[in-house]
Amino acid sequence: MEWRDQGILLSTRRHGESAAIIDVFTRDHGRHAGVVRGGAGRKLGPILQPGAQLDLAWRARLENHLGSYTVEPLRSRTVAAISDRLALSGLNAVTALLTFCLADREPQPELYENTEFLLDLLDKPEIWALAYVKWELQLLEVTGFGLDLERCAVTGMMQDLIYISPKTGRAVSRDGAGEWADRLLPLSPVLRGVGRGDHAEISDALQTTGHFLTHHLAPSLGNQALPIQRARFLEAFNRPR
Repeated sequence: MEWRDQGILLSTRRHGESAAIIDVFTRDHGRHAGVVRGGAGRKLGPILQPGAQLDLAWRARLENHLGSYTVEPLRSRTVAAISDRLALSGLNAVTALLTFCLADREPQPELYENTEFLLDLLDKPEIWALAYVKWELQLLEVTGFGLDLERCAVTGMMQDLIYISPKTGRAVSRDGAGEWADRLLPLSPVLRGVGRGDHAEISDALQTTGHFLTHHLAPSLGNQALPIQRARFLEAFNRPR
């Protein structure tokens, strides 16, 4: 069994004296692990960093075996990440969430394309956080917890949508909220693709997507805690720059 693909390195761990097991999010084969001979050595170790874009050849005797990778670096995102505190915490959040959320070997081509696009924006801090919000929305969608933000769940109206139900993920208008307003989450305009996209709106959006990641997605995966890297990214985003 063998195939060739491109992928984003999510994580690496030492295997034996000099090999490494890498977990990669690939375009056509989903999240897929394999052994890299020499992956922990001087030549490949510096290349196999989270976020690296790799050309991959995978081979195994049987399809369900771990198998081995031959890797060629296409581009590193390390320089862009380590040059900015927010970029580094964002990269760590993306790779940790993908490792946490994605089933093994289940292709997600659209999410892959958007993840590659997002990580290629790491050196553009003025737009990266907003792109990250949109990426989290898609992550919720592909894992079965997409938000319904088109019309009010109570009135059916499409105007004045300022809340979101923490239980259903559906939008609620000002009139539809009534006395329940204090129990609802804020619906940041950027979640609907409008608004100014300023720091306050993005922060509200991250709080809302974080609620659904923590209280809906994580429990569906065996009640595991959401990766701490996501909270660290939010902290870094809200820290004065």
